[in-house]
Amino acid sequence: MRGAVVSNLERVHLVGIGGAGMSGIARILLDRGAQVSGSDAKESSTLMTLRAQGARVAVGQAAANLDLFDGGPTAVVVSSAIKPENPELVEANARGLDVLHRSAALAALMVGHRVACVAGTHGKTSTTSMLTVALQHCRLDPSFAIGGDLNESGANAHHGAGGVFVAEADESDGSFLAFSPSVAVVTNVEADHLDHHGTVDAYNAVFEAFVDRLVSSDPDEGVLIVCADDPGSAALGLLAENKGVRVRRYGRAAADVTMTAYEPVDGAGVARVLLDGAEVEVRVAVPGEHMALNALGAIIAGLELGAPLDGLLEGIASFGGVRRRFEFKGRAGGVRVYDDYAHHPTEVAAQLRAARPAAHGGKLVVIFQPHLYSRTRLFAKEFGEALGLADEVVVLDVYGAREQPEPGVNGQLVVDNVPLPAGQVRFESSFERVPELVASLAGEGDLVLTMGAGDVTMLGRELIAELDRRVRA
Repeated sequence: MRGAVVSNLERVHLVGIGGAGMSGIARILLDRGAQVSGSDAKESSTLMTLRAQGARVAVGQAAANLDLFDGGPTAVVVSSAIKPENPELVEANARGLDVLHRSAALAALMVGHRVACVAGTHGKTSTTSMLTVALQHCRLDPSFAIGGDLNESGANAHHGAGGVFVAEADESDGSFLAFSPSVAVVTNVEADHLDHHGTVDAYNAVFEAFVDRLVSSDPDEGVLIVCADDPGSAALGLLAENKGVRVRRYGRAAADVTMTAYEPVDGAGVARVLLDGAEVEVRVAVPGEHMALNALGAIIAGLELGAPLDGLLEGIASFGGVRRRFEFKGRAGGVRVYDDYAHHPTEVAAQLRAARPAAHGGKLVVIFQPHLYSRTRLFAKEFGEALGLADEVVVLDVYGAREQPEPGVNGQLVVDNVPLPAGQVRFESSFERVPELVASLAGEGDLVLTMGAGDVTMLGRELIAELDRRVRA
């Protein structure tokens, strides 16, 4: 079923169309019958998929790309990563076209739906994905836009026939303030993205402003769902109540939905939960107590959206995970290799605790790539402490992404703070040497986890190939 195209989004050009957020908007626009064009710096499987769906996509960015279809675009969509001097943005401004930030375009696509947003420093992709899959299981067919691909469908966005729109709400640049949800989940609030926000107070303030968006959207129906275990999220809940917002809480502590016990089972987990006074068993197909907590946030949101509890529980139990969230990459020489997106100390620690029982007594070997020079400088001590939960650690150099190098800021800063014997933690600046090094550290029954938000994800495949080579030799 196709929906209406918002007036100025009939012919849309997306600068950086291959990114997670931008490709999701493109998919929804295509589903709704819009003409879509775009460009990206390099070829990717995402671009090939979008072309197959009908988008016209160029590799490389140039002013001429605004004429990939007849008549040119009625609107141009950009993200915070697009610089003012980008030739396509310069051309769009010269033509007097509507230029929308990614978040404004997504907000326009939400019009006419009941909106549920999931925000938080950690866990928002997984929680948004769990909620989406659970609602699909209840046959509500939500529209959704997520910062990662669902393992079930391989997609990060979809235009659904139902009246609900589920979105991951990104606080990194404050862009989630474009949304007006009636249901909002905040998994946690912990200092991050200080390269943009500047101070911890400024970072916290953007979540407080997000609560105001909830109030303005529908003061009678709006509800904020927070994790009572997280100090930042709990404080936000109190602030919201003082503003007259209805608040529901989940967690291990006293809450509306309380997790009384958690048990890892065969690479998954089972949580015992008190929900409105009744005992409920929640089966989560992905490992980790933090994932069980994410599931509780998703379940409450689903109930608020009118979904039946039994269907939500079945949907959560069937949830197959998200790409790059403890994603199994393969096995060779008796070594299992996983990949994870964790790039903040709290995320790293939570995922390593979840991975420990999955190692079944074998060694837990981590290849960690710090992300951003500013984050590495600010949290080197915390990263080191988190990585101390592993048995063997290899730290790569910093993946700078949008930042310029800082003198003295590299992977060694993290290594210096890992509380393991010197022989069990190493700084390896050469990407090419890592597969051979790690293959020499891991043996039958061990679990290797590549971890970080950069190109460390490519090492899993290379490591499996090296382990295979050793077996054959």
